[in-house]
Amino acid sequence: MYQLTIISGKGGTGKTTITSAFAHLAESAVLVDADVDAADLHLILDPHVEQQEPYVGGSVATIDETKCTQCGNCADICRYDAIDNFIIDPISCEGCSVCTYVCPEEAIVMKKKVSGDWFISSTREGPLVHARLRIAEDNSGKLVSIVRQKAKEVGVQENCEIVIIDGPPGIGCPVIASITATDLVLVVTEPTLSGIHDMERVLSTAQHFNIAALVCVNKYDINPENTQQIEKLCAQRGVAVIGRLPYDTSVTKAMIHGTSVAEYDCGEVSREVARMWHKVRTTLLERDSI
Repeated sequence: MYQLTIISGKGGTGKTTITSAFAHLAESAVLVDADVDAADLHLILDPHVEQQEPYVGGSVATIDETKCTQCGNCADICRYDAIDNFIIDPISCEGCSVCTYVCPEEAIVMKKKVSGDWFISSTREGPLVHARLRIAEDNSGKLVSIVRQKAKEVGVQENCEIVIIDGPPGIGCPVIASITATDLVLVVTEPTLSGIHDMERVLSTAQHFNIAALVCVNKYDINPENTQQIEKLCAQRGVAVIGRLPYDTSVTKAMIHGTSVAEYDCGEVSREVARMWHKVRTTLLERDSI
């Protein structure tokens, strides 16, 4: 079972647009929304939740009032100002546990907390594994790993050919968790200075982990000169640019209708995405035969 992760160095480049289209074009796929901080693949796929489980991703300090002598050591040492009047604010608490070490009465303990939820859902394009972090929670990289593992299990059960992962933006822990041990990453970029910079960062991240990469330039025609610069940089790195999607307002119309660009007629965009999917699948098959 192949694993493809669609990523970019920043948000808003079109990852989810391409992921949802690939989901429609794939014959047998399990889908993953690995952007657990701001998931949006469900907006297009309209999932029906089949299973929901809590995610315990961190700890929060709590004070035992029967033991506390109100010495103030905990408040003095807390760099997050999470302790006020000997009460710990669970949102401000970062779970560092320093306060437990400075309390002479051992009145402070760390307790596990539910940081979010993960889901297994059914959609018109197949099973979707996704998650949602709660307000002000972190450890999203761990949650991404859980979501990916569950997707792999679902894929084995359903005998799926491929896991298609809608990755988070950036190059941080959640991105690393979304690309580790994948067969291929597709980097979606745009012809802007920030798009070029972020593309280079995320390509370097993939290279660091020895993961093969392909590139797609979204809205390539809004700045042809920058598109040429992207192609030049990719050629220097030995990375193929497999798609150039034109700017088209029909893509927005497809989103409004809750459909992918593979379902909604977006003209050249739809045709180019279909060609990209063929190239991606061919690349995976060729790598498997080596």
